[in-house]
Amino acid sequence: MIDIKLLRDDVEEVIKRLSTRNKDFSYLRNVLSLDDERRSLITQVEQLKKERNEKSKLVGQLKRNNQDATEVLASVAHIGEDIQKYDVKIAELDREIEYNLLITPNLLHESVPIGKDENENTVIKKFLEPTQFNFEIKPHYELGEKLDIIDFERASKIAGSRFVVYKGLGARLERALIQFMMDLHSKEHGYTEVIPPYIVNRESMTATGQLPKFEEDAFKLTNGNGDWFLNPTAEVPTINMYRNEIIDYAKLPLRFCGYTMAFRSEAGSAGRDTRGLFRTHQFNKVELIKITAPDNSYEELELMLKNSEKVLQLLNIPYRVVSLCSGDMGFGMAKTYDIEVWLPGQNTYREIGSISNAEDYQARRGNIRMRRSKDAKLEFVHTLNGSGLAVGRTWIAIIENYQQEDGSIKIPEVLIPYMGTDKII
Repeated sequence: MIDIKLLRDDVEEVIKRLSTRNKDFSYLRNVLSLDDERRSLITQVEQLKKERNEKSKLVGQLKRNNQDATEVLASVAHIGEDIQKYDVKIAELDREIEYNLLITPNLLHESVPIGKDENENTVIKKFLEPTQFNFEIKPHYELGEKLDIIDFERASKIAGSRFVVYKGLGARLERALIQFMMDLHSKEHGYTEVIPPYIVNRESMTATGQLPKFEEDAFKLTNGNGDWFLNPTAEVPTINMYRNEIIDYAKLPLRFCGYTMAFRSEAGSAGRDTRGLFRTHQFNKVELIKITAPDNSYEELELMLKNSEKVLQLLNIPYRVVSLCSGDMGFGMAKTYDIEVWLPGQNTYREIGSISNAEDYQARRGNIRMRRSKDAKLEFVHTLNGSGLAVGRTWIAIIENYQQEDGSIKIPEVLIPYMGTDKII
């Protein structure tokens, strides 16, 4: 959530900066008007309380002197009702202001390129050239079904479309990738492993920016607690471990690699990637999370990007890194890099991971603060998240990039100890 002080300082500048996202934020002028009204009412309430206190003292003084206090008592009789009336109005204004701030995206970092959509993202680096084949290649879903390592038809019977059953060496490859990624990030990159709950509450979803703006994309549970949601990414439960907490500056940065099964309704993606594993309702993911001081969050962002890239480098799969432009940026993020992997079956690069700095946007929503020293004032931390990587999409990349002419799949060397075989046949 952006700091309302920014609106008070220069609402037009905030609207100008947000407008690079190619949306209309003129409603923030009204938010500022609501805030002015709210502050005026608070001043009036304070004045009424002051008047009531002064007259209460006067009543006491009159009574001690055996003097008539009737007139003074009559003059304060309405004050309590007036204060209550103003308090109700202030609470209404608080809710309206908060809602508008909650649906307002983050301000973008100055280094984010300006652009309309994903076509104007900036490629900043590449690893390897696209894989070349001397035979007719196939997409992962054809290869997987022929090898009997995935089953979409039976998954549809079990749950519906956009689900999959992994089978045999297909299931083992998924499991191997999870273990490989968790081992890499915990043992070599220094992240602490976490496996958080797969169910999160409304407060957690709101703190990280999924609610209230994107509730239609979430899976909400209707039994038990009415405000439970299936986890959309490990970012949500992991960052919320520290919601409403004060962290000692000396303990920062906190670094976590979290494995979760993630769930998304993909309500805004109708008709896209309907075949295969690229866009399913349920998928495994290894996520990197950092909670840092504001001082070095962008250094930590660059390091997180390198940590995520290392997965594909060790798998020896071509990819590129792009810096997202203003029109393609995620709602709560100030700066984002996407890692796009080469998928021969689609003959293009596709996103396999996003690495982002939310600065203090999520921390402000979740009230996550730090203290530099015993007597220092409290400050909001910065939160970062990055894919380390999306497991299902990495599965796709291996199947398509390592396919052989006979329809078998060669296993990347780094995964052979996890797989117990060098080939899927």
